[in-house]
Amino acid sequence: MILVTGGAGFIGSNLVAALCERASAPVYVCDWLDTPEKSRNIEKHAVAGIVPPERLADWLAENAGGVDGIFHMGASSSTVERDPDIVLDNNLDLSLMLWRWCAKHGVRLIYASSAATYGGGEAGFDDDNDPAALTKLKPLNLYGWSKHIFDMDAVMLAEAGIAPPQWAGMKFFNVYGPNEHHKGGQQSLVVQLHRQIRETGRARLFRSHHPAYPDGGQERDFVWVGDCVDIMLWLNENPSVSGLFNCGTGGARSFADLARACFAALDQEPVIEFIDTPEHIRRHYQYHTQARMDRIRAAGYRPAPTTLEDGVRRYIRDFLETNDPYR
Repeated sequence: MILVTGGAGFIGSNLVAALCERASAPVYVCDWLDTPEKSRNIEKHAVAGIVPPERLADWLAENAGGVDGIFHMGASSSTVERDPDIVLDNNLDLSLMLWRWCAKHGVRLIYASSAATYGGGEAGFDDDNDPAALTKLKPLNLYGWSKHIFDMDAVMLAEAGIAPPQWAGMKFFNVYGPNEHHKGGQQSLVVQLHRQIRETGRARLFRSHHPAYPDGGQERDFVWVGDCVDIMLWLNENPSVSGLFNCGTGGARSFADLARACFAALDQEPVIEFIDTPEHIRRHYQYHTQARMDRIRAAGYRPAPTTLEDGVRRYIRDFLETNDPYR
């Protein structure tokens, strides 16, 4: 059997959908179905059972001999969360518990890290597994630090010989796709722009406050959620591959490009207006992110990433413009 923590969340539910479609093993979801949107994220898929997070330790003890692999997607994912207890309990302590359990029982572990570990990008976006390189990264928020600390713990524990038989930390960049309606203000920009265009006929983007970037020229590595799932499934099929891996496209695109892709998907001419970046986030605002994908390519992963235009068109036309936007 396979366990997916955070399996009713955004990336987790897309992974659950793909695993259930393959039907190679029973899939259990560890999550709270505390909103109608999260319930709808998984209602189309024949999951074997739901494990409440407060029962996870008991469930693991009861199923120690039957778990083949764990995909740990569960986390406190808000980049503006300021309560250290919430973030450390969910993003560090729980992850370490699962790491130790998997190492003890010989169970493979693939977990969600984040591009937030790279901070402002001053040290680059290279998924180097060298501990010395990892210490140079300076995340910009508590969420990023929690993911970064666990990444460092994973690398050093693996070097010490305390590790699952396979482990992989996925540094997700700017992921977009279906099943993110429960995320509120943390929804991808595609959802926000689609809503703006439908309601006002215009798209609003932050004005640039950096001389090297024009308005709307701020760049992100926007990655279709299906590509993230494909990489995780490939890792699951290649148990000899372990380590930290970037999960993006390898190419940065501007916010203006994204807005134009949204208008194109709706067959509308672009109308974009710019507003000032709020003062409280301007200081730590990132103007460029771009995943280096060399390590996963060198490990043997070959499929080309979905283009921004194709991914946005698929998301808007197949999901956001329908009566059933859930995968």
